[in-house]
Amino acid sequence: MSENTSNTTSKFRWRLWENRAEADEVTPKHPHKPFPGWLYGVLFLVFDIIAVAALEVGVSSSSTRVQLSSPTVGFGFVSKMWTDGNFVFLLNVILVGLLYLALLMLFNRFWTASIVILAAGIFVAAIEHFKVEIRYEAILPADLGFLGTNTGNMLTFIPAGAHVTILVALGAFIALVALILVLRHFDGRQGRMIRTRNMGLNFASRLILLLLPLLAFSLYCMQVSTTDSWANKLSLGMGDKPSMWDSVYDAQRNGPLVAFTRQVNPKIMDKPDDYSEQTMKEVAARYEQEAKQINASRANNLNDSTVVYVLSESFSDPSRVPGLKVNKDSMPNIRKIKENTTSGLMLSSGYGGGTANLEYMGLTGLSMANFDSSLTSPYQQLVPGAHWAPTINQMWGAPANSLGYHPYESSMYSRATNYKKFGFSHFYTLTGPDVIKYQDKIDDSPYVSDKSSYDSALEGIKDGTANKFIQIITMQNHMPYHEWYKDNDFTVESTTGTPLEKDEQESIETYQKGASITDQATKEFLDELDKLDKPVTVVFYGDHLPGIYSSAGQDDGNSLALHLTDYFIWSNKASGTQGVKADDAAYSSPNFFVAQAAEHMDAKVSPYLAFLTEMHAKIAAMEPPVVNQIQGWERIPEGQSIYLDQDGEPMSTEDFDEETEQLLADYKLIQYDITAGKNYLKNTNFMTLP
Repeated sequence: MSENTSNTTSKFRWRLWENRAEADEVTPKHPHKPFPGWLYGVLFLVFDIIAVAALEVGVSSSSTRVQLSSPTVGFGFVSKMWTDGNFVFLLNVILVGLLYLALLMLFNRFWTASIVILAAGIFVAAIEHFKVEIRYEAILPADLGFLGTNTGNMLTFIPAGAHVTILVALGAFIALVALILVLRHFDGRQGRMIRTRNMGLNFASRLILLLLPLLAFSLYCMQVSTTDSWANKLSLGMGDKPSMWDSVYDAQRNGPLVAFTRQVNPKIMDKPDDYSEQTMKEVAARYEQEAKQINASRANNLNDSTVVYVLSESFSDPSRVPGLKVNKDSMPNIRKIKENTTSGLMLSSGYGGGTANLEYMGLTGLSMANFDSSLTSPYQQLVPGAHWAPTINQMWGAPANSLGYHPYESSMYSRATNYKKFGFSHFYTLTGPDVIKYQDKIDDSPYVSDKSSYDSALEGIKDGTANKFIQIITMQNHMPYHEWYKDNDFTVESTTGTPLEKDEQESIETYQKGASITDQATKEFLDELDKLDKPVTVVFYGDHLPGIYSSAGQDDGNSLALHLTDYFIWSNKASGTQGVKADDAAYSSPNFFVAQAAEHMDAKVSPYLAFLTEMHAKIAAMEPPVVNQIQGWERIPEGQSIYLDQDGEPMSTEDFDEETEQLLADYKLIQYDITAGKNYLKNTNFMTLP
């Protein structure tokens, strides 16, 4: 062998030894062979699919109520790829895969990233299940506002029987972790993704491969709600069929992650074709004339009285729920009050939840039915960034005349921030900065009683001589309902032939007792107001039914009944309008309350209130398309907002007369200008009382 050949061989052997040493340093010796790359790819896909499946199970396993139609869920979510050519399942796999890939690069360990993605999928699935069970609502981007200061309070929203779901989820997770640990034991590579001694190259490679999937996922989220964008076309092309009028149906039909991302960057409203400064001036002038006609026959001023809005948490009549028989009346006092004043049933967009949306409509006169379906929570998605937020309390002048009372967390639904923007000088809550004075609870209930809420507000009403706007949001009847009250003699039974489950019966009977306590406290509150020598008018309404009627929810013919609550408008003796029964009051929705209160009080109106008065005369109640059975009717298009006439019957937009169509068009112009437009109405007298 020549010297040159010997030198070359030595150098080769040295380099081989050096490479082996480098490999040994990066990946220590292991008794088992490293898994091949193709096996990592297969396992990546398997774990990705398991995470997607867990999320789908989370929104599909609840028995709270029947959805709008019969969505393809379970195995059908996958099988429709070859039965219908619908690949939305694959779209969910891709989106979860992007997050999974980012985790791989973050940890640089396949097995660690796999445990994290599966843990996240199972945890979110459990939360989805609980939220659907309680509120019939999937997880929404707005829910992220609960994280941080409200995380601990979220535990109070876990329903009865939750331990079964928790144990199942925990068992599934433990089984998967055990499988992963076994696989890791036999993997000589130990799941390391990028192996090199060059730290700079290692870091740069991982950073690029971390940022690319995160960038792709972020761009998709930002664009998917925009018509004709690449993300929107991709989503629709793979079978996404947006059904955002019902978040649960949407999540079941299209996958929870696809449904969630579609709402990350919501559109407020479509811009009306004729929107312009000139158009808005014409709208303002049109209803200025309407206001003059209405005011010609009215004697009082709205802000010459104190007006109190009472949003009574989950208050409704249990005896009106189909398929149930109660042993006695839970609301005899309120029933009597309703018989002798302006009152009726309110169409609610919520069931078991959605309080803040009803609250928003009541305070603004705007309707959720006019917003784009991707905007699901104005309090969290719209108000914080709004340039102009006109609310009815502002008609009482200085912020000192606007007071709010809510015996719970001030940060819930961003209320502390929003109420300041709305022009309230004080918003009294449990956490302050303005702390509500009375905080008594009843027996074992975790929530402040309605009597305490009323007593706190009474002090604000009596304080000083100025007339005020008072907002009360109660908490006493909030879920869950776990035999809080002693000496509860309320009972309920099914009339369908199928006995109620134990948890459902316990919840309903506890709720009945709470409703009866509210009934008595409300009567006592009005009695106190009747003693005052200053005029006071109260607008009282239940925001939604409690999410406890699982049996009734199984029949989608009950849908409308499960979205109707009780309301009344009452005035004290000093007001001069006690006992008034305004016209067209049998059905309503919160956006019309202020106009109805003005009619009840014989009070003059602004052009805006004149518009709402005219609108309510044509359409008694309106809400986004949330009521199941109505969506199934052939003459009501799927996804159309819910419109009720004065008899509570659903209306189709195809049957509207020219005047109703004009009013609806004007409503959208007004709402667009206030929330998404250039606020042309702000410089007019549209919101100004005479």
